[in-house]
Amino acid sequence: MSNDSVRIEVEIASQRMILATTPQDEAKLRSASQMVNEQIGLITSGGNRSIERAAIMTALKLAGQVQELQEQLSRTVDPEIDSIVLQQLTSQISAIEQEVNIALEYLSLPGSPRSIVP
Repeated sequence: MSNDSVRIEVEIASQRMILATTPQDEAKLRSASQMVNEQIGLITSGGNRSIERAAIMTALKLAGQVQELQEQLSRTVDPEIDSIVLQQLTSQISAIEQEVNIALEYLSLPGSPRSIVP
């Protein structure tokens, strides 16, 4: 592990995970992990007890949010646009993409019911 990388422990769907990130992205990764965990919790508390299905549904929801933000971004790209708004949208897209990656990584973890990733 390089000097610019840190390991953090997060819990998603009652499973503790050690993830590597940069110090600059640690807060974003923790926030993304918490968001994924909350979404999986909402889905499983609604009667769906399959963690795998909940993770897939979470990934789909977050991917939809990424698409929506990308569409908003493409509609608002204008020479007159405030750079702060553009940075905020880009940051939101990055955070959601990171959440999707966490959900997808969860699906391929050892011990998950079955791997859906080839």
